[in-house]
Amino acid sequence: MASTLRKKLISTFLFLLSSTVIVASSEPRCHPYKSIISFGDSIADTGNYLRLSDVNHLPQAAFLPYGETFFHPPSGRYSDGRLIIDFIAEFLGLPYVPPYFGSQNVSFDQGINFAVYGATALDRAFLMEKGIESDFTNVSLSVQLNTFKQILPNLCASSSRDCRDLLGDSLILMGEIGGNDYNYPFFEGKSINEIKELVPLIIKAISSAIVDLIDLGGKTFLVPGNFPIGCSASYLTLFHNAKEEEHDPFTGCIPWLNEFGEYHNDQLKTELNRLQKLYPHVNIIYADYYNSIHTFFQEPTKYGFKNRPLAACCGFGGEYNFTVNEECGYGGVNYCQNPSEYVNWDGYHLTEAAYGKIAHGLLKGPYATPAFDWSCPGSASVDRVYSFSS
Repeated sequence: MASTLRKKLISTFLFLLSSTVIVASSEPRCHPYKSIISFGDSIADTGNYLRLSDVNHLPQAAFLPYGETFFHPPSGRYSDGRLIIDFIAEFLGLPYVPPYFGSQNVSFDQGINFAVYGATALDRAFLMEKGIESDFTNVSLSVQLNTFKQILPNLCASSSRDCRDLLGDSLILMGEIGGNDYNYPFFEGKSINEIKELVPLIIKAISSAIVDLIDLGGKTFLVPGNFPIGCSASYLTLFHNAKEEEHDPFTGCIPWLNEFGEYHNDQLKTELNRLQKLYPHVNIIYADYYNSIHTFFQEPTKYGFKNRPLAACCGFGGEYNFTVNEECGYGGVNYCQNPSEYVNWDGYHLTEAAYGKIAHGLLKGPYATPAFDWSCPGSASVDRVYSFSS
């Protein structure tokens, strides 16, 4: 009986994931992008990890309350609803980008998403050599990129247009990626100095992937930075023994963890500046996830969130409603009835409400450097007098 129920559930999920949904634009705008191509981890995973999972051992995102705000039957997204990539697709009037793995009909028109929950920028074998366990998936950034390269000839063969033009007309979302490379060692008890040694390697992996895609014809890249992990319910729980004076009295976050996120982001911005100078014909846009999210904790009520929105909406136990191995999606774990008032969804990921505000800040606000230019004709952000560090 249980096996039959599981099979019915997975068939429903796969049907939903394979459906192409096009969202009508709410206002006439000029958009130079005809497609979205996505690489990354669970922040952008629209169902790949679910499709790669054993039907008898489905991941948490296969079950309610995941998806309960928007998709209803869970779609494999690690949130209560839409992700940043979904809001970007809506804004551009493009289909929600379907997961690549397990798809029967892959095309530039629908967009292609290789992002997988648990994915890392560095290869799994390399991390294991460093004594870092990465048990969720071996679909690292290089695996995602190589998969794209392998299918690219067939993708282009089905179109009358040149392959480089198809890629050049796409918005390429590079992550967020790299966060799990830090999450695993942090939660395994590695020291901050050991983890800092990974930063230049992760930046190099992201940079190399961008260069490979430029060589294939990519022209516009949206490259996110890291989150303020010191405001994450999972990290606040991990470091629950931190003294009161080690927390920001204004936000409740842990500053030294946030400073680590900023350290990664500073290194990333420096490298993106270098790439932009090497490839002046390409648009490399830094997505400032860090400051966009941090403002939610600095001024929560301004953005519609409750005061001190550090606790997870869906979870169990402790000050931050989070307990490892008793997490959202497991039986008996409760969730809040008002997720739109929360920033943290399950302790690791954010709510649809938070993702929607992040997307707005990127597309029409101050959190994309250089800013998108929707005036057209032409392409986005052609102003060359800027610095990612400004």
